[in-house]
Amino acid sequence: MSNSHIYILSGLGVDRKVFSKINFEGLQVIHIDWIAPLKKETMAAYAERLSLQINDEQPILVGLSFGGMMAMEIAKIIKVQKIILLASAKGEYELPFLYKIIGALKLNYILPNTFLKQHNRLVDYFFGISSIEDKRMLKQILLDTDLKFLKWAINQILNWKNNVVPSSVIHIHGNKDRIIPIRNIKPTYVIENAGHFMTMTHAQEIELLLKKVL
Repeated sequence: MSNSHIYILSGLGVDRKVFSKINFEGLQVIHIDWIAPLKKETMAAYAERLSLQINDEQPILVGLSFGGMMAMEIAKIIKVQKIILLASAKGEYELPFLYKIIGALKLNYILPNTFLKQHNRLVDYFFGISSIEDKRMLKQILLDTDLKFLKWAINQILNWKNNVVPSSVIHIHGNKDRIIPIRNIKPTYVIENAGHFMTMTHAQEIELLLKKVL
């Protein structure tokens, strides 16, 4: 087990509930809270403000989905001991090419607000969930997510530019992820039959892997 503080960045607008099934006993875990983005703020500038919540030298960062991308940006600002990505991407080249097209054409700006926060069967499909419990949690997450932050973060993902990958990155990914498909990913560890919501659907497997790498 590591004696270093472990800072966790959740997914897009998601809070620490998505890690509720993972037992971090014996680890010094601190959850980083999302903050409201400033007008026209870049991902790099946001990462710098977010890094002010980190009070340790060379921390370990654990990032889920968008939180993983943000962890990559924070690692450009401060020295980190290790980065652990969960259902995320190390750089723009690991994201679907379709995202780049949407970002370049600014198609995300024409999506109605109700669409962004809507929960339905298609959303469940893309997140890879089937249980009633997980569906309820995802629905609540969408309801709780700040719309301004959601729209800002989606735009950052679609236009993310990063090719800097430290050697300390450990990437855990599900082979059934439909949000960030594994075909573009070079993971360190693969979780079989896991989708994008894997911290809930495959919590025990992820817990074992985290304890192994930490």
